[in-house]
Amino acid sequence: MRPIISVVELRERLGSDDVCLIDARFSLADTSAGRAAYEASHLPGAVYLHLDEDLSGPTGEHGGRHPLPTPAAAAATFARAGVGPACHVVAYDDGDGMIAARVWWLLRWLGHDRVQVLDGGLAAWREADGPETSEIPRPRVAPFEPAPREAMLVDREWLRDHLGDPELTLVDARAPERYRGETEPIDPRAGHVPGAVNLPYADNLEGGRFKDDGSLRERFAGVAESPIVVVYCGSGVSAAHDLIALELAGVHGARLYAGSWSDWVSYDDAPVATGGEPDA
Repeated sequence: MRPIISVVELRERLGSDDVCLIDARFSLADTSAGRAAYEASHLPGAVYLHLDEDLSGPTGEHGGRHPLPTPAAAAATFARAGVGPACHVVAYDDGDGMIAARVWWLLRWLGHDRVQVLDGGLAAWREADGPETSEIPRPRVAPFEPAPREAMLVDREWLRDHLGDPELTLVDARAPERYRGETEPIDPRAGHVPGAVNLPYADNLEGGRFKDDGSLRERFAGVAESPIVVVYCGSGVSAAHDLIALELAGVHGARLYAGSWSDWVSYDDAPVATGGEPDA
């Protein structure tokens, strides 16, 4: 299953018994805004999941700003949202797909492959005059048995031990100025993990939608032959957007450093690089 679905394709399937919609709207500036917008209007049948409360685990000294929930906690969340083993899940948000990509990655990590992100999100849906409602669904709790795929993940210790490994390509999905260490609006230290290349997730898009597969293959040509590809960002959320783009580009099996930069710099001894690409 392709990681994205078009508005046209979703409209054809809307209302099918096996389609489960997840509204993942979220704003870092106002963490209550997404739920409020959902309650005002959303795709028919969509269930709201909150990045902090539903799609992340509790924060601590380490682990990053949006640590992964435990498999059991994540499975319970999706079960409450009505996601059963036969569900075709479609996630959307009202931005660039970053939060919806988190839903996509979490479900695949838990062993549920029938999941896609709505390409273009709510903006594309509204542009096509897709139906909306303010009616809040009450889904029946579904059976959801997690089967975590640990090979999709790396942690700080693994990454530290593999820095300099010629088989590893480490991708930083943040904006270039954060990668270079010119600015850091959130985390306590600026820069990037030594050896990482910068492929900002925002450049996966054109006109609010994912670029065509050929353009994405060109974009990720420099990592396509790498035996091991690991992606990170600030807190492990926007990196999932790069992971979708890599799948579309035909680069399969890339892994997520879930704690990402916010976890990396929570350790005083973590090495940090600044400036441009390693080979620049």
